[in-house]
Amino acid sequence: MEQVAGLNVRGERSGLLSVVVPAYNEEKSLALFHERLRDVVDKIPMETEIIYVNDGSTDNTLTVMQRLRNGDQRVGIVSLSRNFGKEIASTAGLDHTEGDAVILMDADLQHPPKMIPVFLEHWRAGHDVVYARRESRDGESKFKKTLVRAFYFVIKKVSRVQIAEGASDYRLLSRRAVESLGQCRERHRFMKGLFAWIGYPQKSVPYRPDARYAGTTKWSYWRLWTFALEGITSFTVAPLKIATYVGLIAAIGAFIHAAIIVYRTLAYGDPVAGFPSLIVVISFLGGIQLITLGIIGEYLGRMFEESKQRPLYIIEDFAPSYRSKSAPQDQISTAFG
Repeated sequence: MEQVAGLNVRGERSGLLSVVVPAYNEEKSLALFHERLRDVVDKIPMETEIIYVNDGSTDNTLTVMQRLRNGDQRVGIVSLSRNFGKEIASTAGLDHTEGDAVILMDADLQHPPKMIPVFLEHWRAGHDVVYARRESRDGESKFKKTLVRAFYFVIKKVSRVQIAEGASDYRLLSRRAVESLGQCRERHRFMKGLFAWIGYPQKSVPYRPDARYAGTTKWSYWRLWTFALEGITSFTVAPLKIATYVGLIAAIGAFIHAAIIVYRTLAYGDPVAGFPSLIVVISFLGGIQLITLGIIGEYLGRMFEESKQRPLYIIEDFAPSYRSKSAPQDQISTAFG
């Protein structure tokens, strides 16, 4: 059937499906993940390519990927020169897709492949972004749940981009959504925000993540904190405005306090407050100044990183899938030896 711009003559969306899977030290779960993914995509009436991204793994993840590629012609591999982080690895995978619809998912088996047909149904209905929205956070501590709710509350209040609470990286993107996302080349990447920023019709699908098959989560509290900072500083300058307002309020308060001291001294002859109160005032104002400088430093540091114009990632090896329309034959046969 003739296809034009991802549509067949009946107006239904068809063509190539790309699945992007970034992985860092996932040697124990990757084979089982591929088996479950293959069971699902085999039943989908679309050509499929599966792009695994090796994000500088230190175990045998790359070896497992090579073995999967030898056994499945739909598999392609993007191997990065070092660990760049999940956000960058996801971008590298998206950059190397050709599909009319692109699925982004994790390799730890917490993203159930059985949801892919549901994503495709909403895509065929006209949605450019279909994302899995986490219904619950079973197994997580109350402290972590509180921090997550606080983050979404803050970013909804201060950012113009509305990010749905519970939205995961497990999602489908249309070809035009992928190309629009590819125009965003900032180094500090908060992908959930970028997915929302590009706009287009979006649809959420509720889901409950499966249990992690092997290993432990790589998201420590410190990484979650830095991730939250990335999200807030990437999509709003509200912290700078807050620092300005706090500084203004402190200055006004200090001026009023000084006026009261002068008045009491002139009118009643009250002595000026002693050394302890002076230390408290200086410490308070000094703390505000340091916090303000820290906020400015966060933004200035990001400007410094962007100004260097380094590439987002460096590829050590690339082996496209055997079904890739743009894959040079010599590259297919020689990649990874």
